[in-house]
Amino acid sequence: MKVVGTFAEVRAEQRGAAVGLVPTMGALHAGHRSLLDAARSSVAHVVASVFVNPLQFNEASDLERYPRPFEADLEVCREAGVDVVFHPSVEEMFPRPMRTTVSVAEVVDRMEGPSRPGHFDGVATVVAKLLAGVQPDRAFFGRKDAQQVAVIRTMTADLNFPVEIVPCPTVRDRDGLALSSRNVFLSDDERRRALGLSRGLLAAADAVGGGELDASRLEIIARAEMSDVDHLEYVELAAQADAARLIAIDRPAFLAVAGRVGRTRLIDNVAFDVMDGVVVPDRGIRRDVES
Repeated sequence: MKVVGTFAEVRAEQRGAAVGLVPTMGALHAGHRSLLDAARSSVAHVVASVFVNPLQFNEASDLERYPRPFEADLEVCREAGVDVVFHPSVEEMFPRPMRTTVSVAEVVDRMEGPSRPGHFDGVATVVAKLLAGVQPDRAFFGRKDAQQVAVIRTMTADLNFPVEIVPCPTVRDRDGLALSSRNVFLSDDERRRALGLSRGLLAAADAVGGGELDASRLEIIARAEMSDVDHLEYVELAAQADAARLIAIDRPAFLAVAGRVGRTRLIDNVAFDVMDGVVVPDRGIRRDVES
């Protein structure tokens, strides 16, 4: 495994093989490992980027306290069989003040968009730079960030990036909590209360399995389990393709939630795929042991 810091070095290592890119901000956990494994089983050459993107943070304090255990991240990549770790400096990613950014209209108008102004511009801009600089054939993203996946899919289609975006299932701890780099900030009591988020989503998934497709009823079912969350920002059913608000599941969809427990803001969702006219909940992958 090689660790490189420039786009030129990344491309020099590819030698014509099919390339899979797993973009990350580090602090790798089993959710990231599942993306690396998906890439490893899909392409000949796997690149993992580790870059804490300042453009997607709304608060300077959030950027400062974001965990950066780089040596541990390298070990995760090594165990997953990654070929190249791309660990650029801010200067490599942004060699001069940015005069060009990428904005995706409409897909960002709901849910995370109003709560985090400019966040998705930062995500779209850095992903566009990674896709242009690494030139992968496939790029792998976690379904846990469902609206982000919709933003990236829209951007790549609109700008004709020759890359396949591959969404991968959410990974959950044994207790149901979706894996997130922010979970380290939760106390034991906060983690217990945060479980209401996943418990509500999975209750809604069970209801869908029983035939319930109405958005308002699914949102009520989910909210009923979330009373321990300190501040519940939204529970909303949206389309996978463009994050548009849905009144019922009549296409591939996701039920998303955001809330604060203590000082930590968490997001989660459960996806609903449609196969041969049947709605199939994707509850994610459970780990055997808790992190």
